[in-house]
Amino acid sequence: MKDSHICSNRGVIALMGSGELTATMVEVHKELLARFPRPARAVFLDTPAGFQLNVDQISERAIEYFRFHIRRPMTLVSFKGKGLGAPYQAEQAYQGLREADFVLIGPGSPTYAVRQWLQTPIPEILIRRIEGGGCLVAASAAALTVGRLTLPVYEIYKVGEAPHWAEGMDLLRHFGFSLVVIPHWNNAEGGTHDTRFCYMGEPRFRTLESQLPEDVRVLGLDEHTACLLDLDRDEGVVRGVGRIALRHRGEEVIFEKGERFSLEILRGGKVGADRKLSAPEQMPSLPVAESRELSFWESIHALEAGFRNGLERHDPRAATSALLDLDHIIWKAQQDLENPEFISQAREILRELIVSLGVKLDTTPRDRADCLAPLVDELLQLREKFRQGRQWREADAIRESLQRAEIVVEDTRDGSRWRLLT
Repeated sequence: MKDSHICSNRGVIALMGSGELTATMVEVHKELLARFPRPARAVFLDTPAGFQLNVDQISERAIEYFRFHIRRPMTLVSFKGKGLGAPYQAEQAYQGLREADFVLIGPGSPTYAVRQWLQTPIPEILIRRIEGGGCLVAASAAALTVGRLTLPVYEIYKVGEAPHWAEGMDLLRHFGFSLVVIPHWNNAEGGTHDTRFCYMGEPRFRTLESQLPEDVRVLGLDEHTACLLDLDRDEGVVRGVGRIALRHRGEEVIFEKGERFSLEILRGGKVGADRKLSAPEQMPSLPVAESRELSFWESIHALEAGFRNGLERHDPRAATSALLDLDHIIWKAQQDLENPEFISQAREILRELIVSLGVKLDTTPRDRADCLAPLVDELLQLREKFRQGRQWREADAIRESLQRAEIVVEDTRDGSRWRLLT
């Protein structure tokens, strides 16, 4: 029997590229919750971050985010990992998911999450809830888990393993999709190096694409962007600030913010006459769009460049303004509930720039006399050579030149000394 709390039609799978607990996704969460005829039972599943020491803080942040920004209650379904608690705790988690209308899963490690979920009832429970009209929001790391294969991000990007795929939860296959889902598609954190395609960069990601089975497509999600798969309407829609990309065997189709499309396209169906597949564009390190606001990381890197440019040009006003603006952006990001890891990295950049300022000040002459000292000392040494050679005219010419520059030369028994006239 279907839960009367949920509509009888199939529900929604919402895939988010990042920002699931930030201001950019508030309206998306509200839109998803508004689909239910009555207030939905919303839960947060903590498995992807179950191995982290701050997992409980992540869960608390999700609950507080829903309370203050979505104005809806959310409860925690805790399943940190197989064997990490008593059997009844696992059963409590399963039951909490069975009773949920709206399930949010977010940051952590995709490979860890898949290892914990496989051989448990969780994948089947999630499928049944979606079939019964529920909503699954899989964001960031969790978005990587729902496809046929998952990307071992940490293992490749942080540990240095060769590009490869790991087993995914393959939840999407039940609904006819043979996909791998890649969040952080347009990531620009690297600044000087390519971190698009979920930190892989283009060369490594092309290697990964070549390893995919023939029938598997790639669904790329920009940061702070959601792809809502409305299974009842058989329609997809792009929400948030960016785009999504569907790639297969060297061809790509882009769906823009607000665009709707048939889910048959994601299942391998033909693209409409107004949409032609083309070779993937050679995107710049930072996506260009004149009409949109800068993303968090674009703003951070722009201010970093402005600071360094000001420092190089000895423009204290420009350098100081960049530091103050950077501090303001970090403060605002905290208010907007930006990803804590991003905020931490931005603070590291701010600290690095402050250190650069200190180094510059340490190597910069403290006053006019310090600045002129190397040049005046050289001229006085030359004057002393003229005096020893009894070339008085040349020696006096140097003294007079320094005098015109308001530098007074005094000859003493211990040698020549100088001082500024003013």
